[in-house]
Amino acid sequence: QVQLVQSGGGLVQAGGSLRLSCAATGWISSLSTMGWYRQAPGKQREVVATLSGRTFTYYADPVKGRFTISWDNANNTLYLQMNSLKPEDTAVYYCNVRSIGSEYWGQGTQVTVSS
Repeated sequence: QVQLVQSGGGLVQAGGSLRLSCAATGWISSLSTMGWYRQAPGKQREVVATLSGRTFTYYADPVKGRFTISWDNANNTLYLQMNSLKPEDTAVYYCNVRSIGSEYWGQGTQVTVSS
């Protein structure tokens, strides 16, 4: 039984920064894959960044060098630091945790980047 509660979305000007948080209840296995996904209007949901086994990171090409995924074990919270934001980053962002036999999603949060 794991629940994910997101916060940190909002409206920001191009070039600005936001930090998204995903607070998890319960125990998250070190074998889990955690990640951030986003879905823009009229588009399919796409992966943004993932963290596997608390060690291995992956970033989609459009965000590489600008976004950072991290896990705070003390607070059981997943973060996405977003810098140098662009209008094309506008989307609903979702956090995700996947382990053997289980998958959990956050409720989603809107990020809007104005030009």
